[in-house]
Amino acid sequence: MPASLDLDLDDAQLRNLVERFYARIRQDPELGPIFNDIVQDWPEHLTKLTAFWSSVMLTSGRYHGNPMLAHFQHKERLTSALFARWLELWGETSAETLPPAYTAAIQARAARIAENLQRGCGLLPPDW
Repeated sequence: MPASLDLDLDDAQLRNLVERFYARIRQDPELGPIFNDIVQDWPEHLTKLTAFWSSVMLTSGRYHGNPMLAHFQHKERLTSALFARWLELWGETSAETLPPAYTAAIQARAARIAENLQRGCGLLPPDW
């Protein structure tokens, strides 16, 4: 797959996805308590996550952060089941929000990212 998709996906669509998704996360009985404890400024967090997905999907280079460190700092609260729940909600929200051509690509990227984060947090064995 090329570094970015040759489609008309844009930041506005990604922002819409991120906002809808994290509205669900905040209400989710499993994930909500964790995110609501950690995130102090939701508007700033949503802007950061939109920049992250813009960098991932559009190769915009807008995101400047360390997702591994952000997750590793909270590894004692994380489980593979929580990552699976996150992916389930991401899949539902992206399917409802984006056209199918984008949905498959963004779900595949999210699955790879989640796997890498789980490995980094010690929830999965190293992938040698």
